Amino acid sequence: MSSSPSGRFERIVLIYNPDAVKFPFYLAEQLREDLALRLPAVPVQLRHTKSAGHARELARAAAGEGRPLIVSISGDGGFNEVVNGVMDVPETQAVCAVMAGGNANDHRRSTRRQALIEAIVDGEVRQIDLLRLRVGDGPQAWSRYAHSYVGFGLTPLMAIGIEGGQKGVIKELISVARTVAGLRPFEIARADGARARLDSLVLANIPEMAKYGRVSESGDPADGRFEVVMLPHASKWRIALMTLRAVTVGLGEQPSVSSYAFTTTDSIPVQTDGEVMTVSAETDVVVESVPRALTVIG
Repeated sequence: MSSSPSGRFERIVLIYNPDAVKFPFYLAEQLREDLALRLPAVPVQLRHTKSAGHARELARAAAGEGRPLIVSISGDGGFNEVVNGVMDVPETQAVCAVMAGGNANDHRRSTRRQALIEAIVDGEVRQIDLLRLRVGDGPQAWSRYAHSYVGFGLTPLMAIGIEGGQKGVIKELISVARTVAGLRPFEIARADGARARLDSLVLANIPEMAKYGRVSESGDPADGRFEVVMLPHASKWRIALMTLRAVTVGLGEQPSVSSYAFTTTDSIPVQTDGEVMTVSAETDVVVESVPRALTVIG
């Protein structure tokens, strides 16, 4: 599916962190210059974030008007905010893209088809699935979309460990090892009454995550399903072996579903594309695939 970009996109909105010591600042300037040369007829708007959550507000405002291309110059967490902002607008005509500019860029690495500037010039778009996390019932219920994965237990704790540690492959793996050493299992109850005691539960829309790990051989973000990667509670050395396998040969084929539901028995951390939150004890949780929910480019 393709057409003239000047006809497809009324404008291009670049959302980025303006901190000069962060990579997105420079990427945004470079992309703006490239677009001015390659697509001089298409207006480019720079929108910088001011705080956590602001990217969602900026994306919501952009998606509510006309046919914009919204580019998140960020890692997975920043793109998550942009995706949720776009999904806040029913029947939006916005197209999304991500330019890798963060600490973790799993989505871009897993779904990249061509250089972003070439994709914008070509104007070819496609639809991908999203994961929708629904937590609780009634007035206290909340939900969040994820473009790549929703993780419970080890996954969000690894993210916290990596963010709190030093950067670099070896140093980050050391941070992960320290996180594993302090890991506590959690329990979930399924609708059929069965209970499972786990160290980690990952519901993945893409085959790669946590920067270095390959969790599935068959993850496709446009098949209406997602992979369930479950690690039952085990000794620390087994968890370490699983982590080592994920970052080397991968975890192999995993079961896939279109929906996964359970009830927490304890308060547990949850991570959606890098954004870490908490689910309270005795809370119903549903993760479901929303087929072809997001129009993307790149």
